[in-house]
Order: sequence, then structure tokens, then C-alpha cells
Amino acid sequence: MAPCKVAFSMMTMAVLVQAASCATYNVGGPNGGWDLSTDLQTWASTQTFVPGDSLVFKYAPFHDVAEVTKAGYDSCSASNAIESYTDGNSVVKLSALGKRFFICGITGHCSGGMKLEIDVVSAAAALTPPAAAAPPSPATSQAPFAPPLLGGEPSTTSFPEPPVGDLGLDLVAPSAPPHHQSAAHGPGLRMFTVVGVVVAFLLAWAL
Repeated sequence: MAPCKVAFSMMTMAVLVQAASCATYNVGGPNGGWDLSTDLQTWASTQTFVPGDSLVFKYAPFHDVAEVTKAGYDSCSASNAIESYTDGNSVVKLSALGKRFFICGITGHCSGGMKLEIDVVSAAAALTPPAAAAPPSPATSQAPFAPPLLGGEPSTTSFPEPPVGDLGLDLVAPSAPPHHQSAAHGPGLRMFTVVGVVVAFLLAWAL
């Protein structure tokens, strides 16, 4: 069974990779194109290109397409273009990994926005989902204030006391050290005493 699962997984991955590697993109589409009015770089940022994909440039006769180097892209210069197209329906195959740069070679058009930079990534990278953000750490909770229990005794929760000198008072030491209750004779003993008193009252009322 395990070999069958492995084989099926490999076949599924191969189909996904193949499906992801034969897309055709109309540059600037579906609501734009290779022109001065389309935000071409924003369009490119929403696409994922892999080897095997194709770019289709559709444009009017007063435009063209020039594939250039990074330097030509930055300077809007098509003088040393890698490839030039003027047919109005140019198809460019993306066959290798890496960045590709395209501009319109007509004077002023590149500086007016007709320039496109894309990044061709591997099919595996295109299929990898983005890493999930780590959940925020929970805020450290503080222990709630404990009110006095039955019997009128104050809570054992201690609070910092201001220095005596700041209050302008002299404290007198008690004649005898206060009695400290152990954990086994604190609130549990008080509750037991209260329960005993209630039971005794109910027995006396019943009689």
C-alpha cells in the first residue's frame, strides 16, 4: 500500500508541476495591456511565472517591445536590446529561471510607464504555500485581587509598603510576633469552622 501511495503522490505532483508550467499571460490583462495607461509592474506583482510560461504582448502600431538588460531597463534604453518585437502580438517564451526586463523602445514611452520586470521562479517554489505567521504570544495574566474571606481576616496577598520615612510616621514594634497560619490551617480551617457552625445551628433548629 505504501509504494502505491508514494507513486500516486509523485504522479499528482508531476501533474501539478506540468499544469503550473504551461500558462500563457496576456501582459497587463485582463483589463489592460502593453500601453501607457496600464500599471504594468503592479500587474506583474500579482502573477507567478515559471519556466514554460509565455508572455503575450498585444499593442498598437505606435508601440513595440524590446527585451533588455537590467541596465537598459533602468536607463530606458533599447539601443542594446536582447530582442525586439514590432508585430503587435508578440509571444515571449519564459524558458529559464531569473529576471527578465522589457520596455517599449519608442522615445518617452518607457519613462511614461511602459516597462516590465518579471521574475521566473521554479515550479516547486510556485507550488509552495507561504509560511504561516506565528500566533502572538498570550499576554501574561496577573493574579486577581483576593477579597477577605469569611471570619473578617484579610487576604494573605501582600502588597509593597512605602518606606516609613516617606510617611513621616514611627511604627512601634508589636510586643509579640504575629501568629502565622500554615497552609493546612488557613482558609480550609476557617471554612470548616463556618460549616460546623451552620450544621450545629440546623441540628438545634430541627430539635
